[in-house]
Amino acid sequence: MSTPRNPVVVIPARMASTRLPNKPLADICGVPMIVQVWRRALEAKIGPVLVACAEQEIADVVTAAGGIAVLTDPDLPSGSDRVHQALQTFDPEGKYDAVVNVQGDLPTIDAADIRAVFEPLSDPLVDIATLAAEITRAEERDNPNVVKAVAAFGAGRVARALYFTRATAPHGDGPLYHHIGLYTYRRAALDRFVALPPAELEQREKLEQLRALENGMVIAVALVDGVPLGVDTAEDLERARLVLGGRD
Repeated sequence: MSTPRNPVVVIPARMASTRLPNKPLADICGVPMIVQVWRRALEAKIGPVLVACAEQEIADVVTAAGGIAVLTDPDLPSGSDRVHQALQTFDPEGKYDAVVNVQGDLPTIDAADIRAVFEPLSDPLVDIATLAAEITRAEERDNPNVVKAVAAFGAGRVARALYFTRATAPHGDGPLYHHIGLYTYRRAALDRFVALPPAELEQREKLEQLRALENGMVIAVALVDGVPLGVDTAEDLERARLVLGGRD
């Protein structure tokens, strides 16, 4: 396999959030959050950016901002399925050979991090790439809500993922790595991934990426300097407003 030459960025978004209702439409500095994420993805200058929308309300604000919105089945089980369906609608001929999946709740994501998750696909053996940052806060080491990427970076910035877990791993002295849920898929790898049934360890850990590892797919992890702010609560939303207000 060669390095993908024609990538596309897809942002999955849906209204159903238990902790922050109507999250994609939440106002951040006068702009809906999903539009802020779309702007960050454009800043990465990887390729065209489309939003895979579960609801018409999201599509309306994206198109009003000048973006590309693709409606998807609201009952799809995951963001990966939403990305795949949107891509099939947007590009049925398969012109785009890689897809960068950016979460729709990362309004302050650095464009450099989005570029970083694409770069490991220069290795022809890599099917999927994702990100991690070294854990620096002691309370995160044993927090099951902080997913750990188990990989041996050595002195490098990219390593093969050996496992992902909510446990504190690996054991012993040395750094732990906070997994960041951005992904780049080769187009064929995404097609294969969404066709696979849920896997045993995936269901046990509640981590979708383990489906790929259990089925022999190669995931590379790129190391970045920090964890982007994910907006899950009203407090997170206020923090995002402060960050982006400072940008302006």
